[in-house]
Amino acid sequence: MDKEQLVKEGYDMISENFLSFRHQFDNSQELIIFAKFLPENGRVLDVGCGVGIPVAGFFVENGFELTGIDISEGMLKKARENIPEAQFFQYNMVDLDFPDNHFDGIVSIYSMFHVPKQKHVKIIKNFHRMLKKEGCMMLVFNPRENEGVDDFLGTDMYWSCHKPEISRELVLKAGFEIIYDEILDRGNELMYWVMAKK
Repeated sequence: MDKEQLVKEGYDMISENFLSFRHQFDNSQELIIFAKFLPENGRVLDVGCGVGIPVAGFFVENGFELTGIDISEGMLKKARENIPEAQFFQYNMVDLDFPDNHFDGIVSIYSMFHVPKQKHVKIIKNFHRMLKKEGCMMLVFNPRENEGVDDFLGTDMYWSCHKPEISRELVLKAGFEIIYDEILDRGNELMYWVMAKK
């Protein structure tokens, strides 16, 4: 099966029960820090938005204009129910075609590692294109280099990631200035977080 199709079908399958799993990862601190770098009522893109909680919900509650995209229609259905004030679209993040200089902020939390790592450079460059000048992005990567399929909440799921130093270099080469990058423990799981400015 195609890797993207595996991710899509896997998340479609677990969409009804995903929120109970997602709640164990508290990212409120990172979202609050990120929001301070955005203009009031700014335009934010949530890439791999899942069911809309907590990330899309955080931005809507704080007055931002939120657009969410996800590859899974099952996740998007739940997101539209959970956060009706936001706009949600089905997209593969590799193929985003929003206008140049369109968003004040882009976040991709727990989604980059479902895309083949060879495509990460294209995605990050595209984020740079879509961000306004001084716009910020926040990305989350696996802190270990990996590639393959493993069980995730009872379904097969595809994973792919570079080592943190390579991911960091991709961000810099795309034209970003790194605000911070750190391996953080959230919900007893280590992830490599990068926040950067155009």
